[in-house]
Amino acid sequence: MLVGFDKADDAGVYLISPELALVHTVDFFTPIVDDPHTFGQIAATNALSDVYAMGGRPLNALTLVCFPEKGDLEVLEQILAGGLSKMVEAGCTIVGGHSIRDEEIKFGYAVTGTIHPQRVLTNSGARAGDKLILTKGLGTGVISTAIKRGQAQTGWIQAATASMTTLNKTAAEVVSGFSAVDRRPPPADQLETAVHAMTDITGFGLMGHGREMALGSNVSLRIAAGSVPLLAGALECARRGFIPGGLKANREFAEGCVGYDPGVPEEVRILLFDPQTAGGLLIAVAGAGAEPLLRALRDHQVPAELIGEVVPRTKPLIFVTG
Repeated sequence: MLVGFDKADDAGVYLISPELALVHTVDFFTPIVDDPHTFGQIAATNALSDVYAMGGRPLNALTLVCFPEKGDLEVLEQILAGGLSKMVEAGCTIVGGHSIRDEEIKFGYAVTGTIHPQRVLTNSGARAGDKLILTKGLGTGVISTAIKRGQAQTGWIQAATASMTTLNKTAAEVVSGFSAVDRRPPPADQLETAVHAMTDITGFGLMGHGREMALGSNVSLRIAAGSVPLLAGALECARRGFIPGGLKANREFAEGCVGYDPGVPEEVRILLFDPQTAGGLLIAVAGAGAEPLLRALRDHQVPAELIGEVVPRTKPLIFVTG
């Protein structure tokens, strides 16, 4: 076992040979949008994300379905079709699955991927001096809550849906060009630009997953609040109190290790803990590699932003500047 649960990483990694390791992850949840096809797409995108977060390539998947005994089978068909469309886009083969009767719909996948053992990107490799890059905007949690309350504007729904159905495939492929090579030691110029750590921002929010990266790497993080990308409508949802239960739990759990400049607005503080579905990748890259990586990501239409830096371990564990 190359990567287990000891540092709360995104997926498990199991060594098969000197040239091959398997990446394992599983994720499923209840509907967060009304359209069943879109829900299937979101569930697949979310499940695939943890493989990409390790630097891996999805290989195959098992479907997990909970569906009411008297439910409309056309709805189930659309959920499955939506999920399949994203698996096809990822080049990931669905090899089977399991379904049970349940009054509440739940859907997702157990995904297996492959990776070279020397190219695994964990959440615990960040180094002081690294820059932090985020590849998607925050806000899916508060916008989903607004949708459930019937208060979401069309533009907000479109922005959140586009984000939640965009695979992290392209971003991960770009990052792979900046990760460790398959020989030891790597050349000096690559050491100066290498990606050292990566995780995806999902249920624990940016602060929760940032906390895991900082603790696992024995470093601290500085986040520039004004540079953190936000989805259209996210600030308005936070101001209007569309706060999901998961956000409240995230804040209660992790805010004790977070400090703020006085000028950071409350609605921005809220969004830093927003639980994301199929969120972006948080990347710790050597300082000299930040601008080349940003250019490469943007050249591939990934809306990445430089949001902060890694510093030596101090208190608070994460500090948010204005």
